[in-house]
Amino acid sequence: MNLSIIVAMDKNQLIGNRNKMPWYLPADLSYFKKITSKHSIVMGRKTFESIGKPLENRRNIVLTRNTDYSIDGCEIMHSIDEILNTFANSSKEVFIIGGAEIYKSFLPYVNRLYITQIDHEFEGDTFFPKIDWNKWKETSKKNAIKDTDKPYTYSYHIYERTT
Repeated sequence: MNLSIIVAMDKNQLIGNRNKMPWYLPADLSYFKKITSKHSIVMGRKTFESIGKPLENRRNIVLTRNTDYSIDGCEIMHSIDEILNTFANSSKEVFIIGGAEIYKSFLPYVNRLYITQIDHEFEGDTFFPKIDWNKWKETSKKNAIKDTDKPYTYSYHIYERTT
């Protein structure tokens, strides 16, 4: 199984504010689309509801405890084990796209992290879980082109699990 997390965060590992991203970076959204297109994406119910629709060219999987939950264009799964079993024999990369509790739950199982690091501090209420960086090695870093109307810079990092 090739399980990855993709996330954007600020200097303090902030990822959200009131179920929304505290920033708007069109180039990062394009990067997210490029990386995740033609792959399966796994998100929690709140993340799906903040997006508001299935993302095109992806297999959309929503994780929820609610057994009556149904969304056109999405598969509903009810446990981490169900997702892990579904993709156990898959060679294709599967992306965990949020939110915070979903990231925390899947962090022990992922082998790659795609992190957009924003060089700014935002206000918010949702943070990425703590990472033991001794278990990860950075394999790629690329500075992003600054969006013309945003006063902060950001960079794309890829980390591979080492242990």
